[in-house]
Amino acid sequence: MFFKDSLYFKGQYVFDAQIYSYWRKLQMTWLKGPVTPLIFFLVFTLLSNCSDNQGNIANNTSEDQAAEEIFNSGEKEILRERYSDAAEKFTEVERLYPYSDWAKRALIMQVYSYHKDKDYDNVASAANRFIEFHPNDKDVPYAYYLIGLSYYDRVLAIGRDQELAKEALKVFNLIKEEYPESEYASNSEIRFNFLRDHLASKEMEVGRYYLKRAHYAPAINRFRGVIEKFSTTSQVPEALHRLVEAYLSLGLVNEAQTAGAILGYNYSSTDWYERTFELLGSKGLKPKSSGNGWLNQIYRQVVKGQWL
Repeated sequence: MFFKDSLYFKGQYVFDAQIYSYWRKLQMTWLKGPVTPLIFFLVFTLLSNCSDNQGNIANNTSEDQAAEEIFNSGEKEILRERYSDAAEKFTEVERLYPYSDWAKRALIMQVYSYHKDKDYDNVASAANRFIEFHPNDKDVPYAYYLIGLSYYDRVLAIGRDQELAKEALKVFNLIKEEYPESEYASNSEIRFNFLRDHLASKEMEVGRYYLKRAHYAPAINRFRGVIEKFSTTSQVPEALHRLVEAYLSLGLVNEAQTAGAILGYNYSSTDWYERTFELLGSKGLKPKSSGNGWLNQIYRQVVKGQWL
């Protein structure tokens, strides 16, 4: 594409008609007599630069078209659900045309393609590269979200890897804190809460294992961890009830009654409180705050609002 007033002269485009006119006058002067070499050189250089600039524009246009073609072929592979092939196409755009606008688009599409292909390691690698190269881009929250999903999906698939759950929690929490207005904040919140419940349920599973085998101290530590670290999860009512069972088995009545009191205050309508109330009643006890242990401190804070 050339400017409408450009001229074609000896195989080159000259953008300014006045320059061309001046060039012709110099030619005529040169034919009639000597011309200053410096002036001739300057004009020749100017015309050459015009040609070089036009060549650069043509090259850039050609590269842009080539990058777009490869990018479009990657999108077609996605439509065919051939995600691995799509990722290769987008990687090719980034490799061949790293400084083009298409490279940035191709990089975020790599992340998506790897995600759909369940290539979890490459999801994190490509997404982190996108975040590093384009930290202020509007798609940064999306890149973080796909990193979080790469951990989250494996937690669901494996069902036991707590380290993956912890990594996912970090990413989803980052999205909630750093990008609260993004469209991914809400889903991050949902997955964040689910993963916390998941981790709490694993602690409960281990605690029940110890409790059934009368290993009361490690069981209590697990149930306490649920209450202190995962206080907003659905596992807390059972954790409090299991503490009542464990403390009664050890003869620690004050702790058992205090656990029952916290359970009654916060979860009085649950089956776990009914079971706790019956269990304490069978021993001639009632739920109430007693003693000065860690549970009594929680009772004062939660029930009485005494934080100091």
